[in-house]
Amino acid sequence: MDTEVKEIKEIAKKFSPEQIDACINQQIDTGENVCLEDGTSEKIISELAKAEVVRGFMDKGMSLADALRELARRMRLIQKGFEGEEK
Repeated sequence: MDTEVKEIKEIAKKFSPEQIDACINQQIDTGENVCLEDGTSEKIISELAKAEVVRGFMDKGMSLADALRELARRMRLIQKGFEGEEK
């Protein structure tokens, strides 16, 4: 998880949401992209999507740390929703 957070931070700092979206599409279409190259396609797309959300928060004025916290909060809410459906 620490490696994933580090990669998300680096991508969010380096690329705009539009550039990250282009990398996601490129990964889906060709299996490669210029934003992130290490990992399976599923892992790469997941990390790029998270970085795109973080960068979007940053562009709205959040600090990187707050943007990461907000991403984590939203992921927990979604996970809780799925756990509630299983009961």
